[in-house]
Amino acid sequence: MGGTLGSRARGGEMPPGAYLCLLRMNDLSGIGLRQLRCFTAVVEERSFTYAAARLAVGQPALTRAVQALEEAVGARLLERTTRRVEPTPAGQRLYEELAGLLPRLEDALRAPCRGAVLRLGFTWLLPAEGARLVERFKAATGAGVRLVRRDAPLAGLDTGETDAAVLRGDEPAGVRSRVLFHEERVAAVARSSPLARRRVLAWPELAALPLVVNTVSGTTRPELWPEGARPAVACTAGNFDEWVESVAADHGVGVAPRSAAERYTHPGVRFVRLKGAPPVPVRVAAPTRGAHPLADRFLALAGG
Repeated sequence: MGGTLGSRARGGEMPPGAYLCLLRMNDLSGIGLRQLRCFTAVVEERSFTYAAARLAVGQPALTRAVQALEEAVGARLLERTTRRVEPTPAGQRLYEELAGLLPRLEDALRAPCRGAVLRLGFTWLLPAEGARLVERFKAATGAGVRLVRRDAPLAGLDTGETDAAVLRGDEPAGVRSRVLFHEERVAAVARSSPLARRRVLAWPELAALPLVVNTVSGTTRPELWPEGARPAVACTAGNFDEWVESVAADHGVGVAPRSAAERYTHPGVRFVRLKGAPPVPVRVAAPTRGAHPLADRFLALAGG
């Protein structure tokens, strides 16, 4: 049984299924669906770059996954040329075997989740990236998702009303999370204010202006500014609706993530670009203990 799989195959064509039988002679314990998906995507795209974009993973991670698969099966599966990537004879045989088996295996693994529902919490607005993650999760697991709005710092995670949540800001205590993306901040001003005529406001300028703060689901506090140059809090609000009405009444200036300007309108409020503001981390979170099993899958997808 010496030599690689490729050398054993040169004596003649293998009958259907024989290649996978030979693979079982090697230690396949480290092979997972991720490596197989990466390999098949590269074969179909004939490019590591295009395959990485298709799978929404980094190209270095994709390359490592394919290399790990080659090491496990004991054969070179792909050859790079100057213009594209081609499967070796061994790689082509493996691809042909997987073409029918992999979709059936993935479908079988989704079966236990069919009918299951993940309760996904959010506060005042679910970002577009969160909605796209929901679609990826449903496609990957076969489970459903029920969106639950809760005007609370943890969006229902601490009360058991939700299984996972999309949160803005730093990671709170009692949860584990993955950052989905970082979102820019914008200023919100009353249309009756002279500031509404500005195209851009600088972050340091706000230190001299009264601030409207959403203390429950907001992400902007005076502590974000340097000590000694912080804005005074004009009034507080317990949710986004109260916050935006306070801004419209010109009680002070508000600061919100850019998605508020892109998806929310109010006749009395104008959103103004904010220069130099720290971005807002948007993260997917689940309880540290007793999390729903599907919450782990949701967090894993958020990490790419």
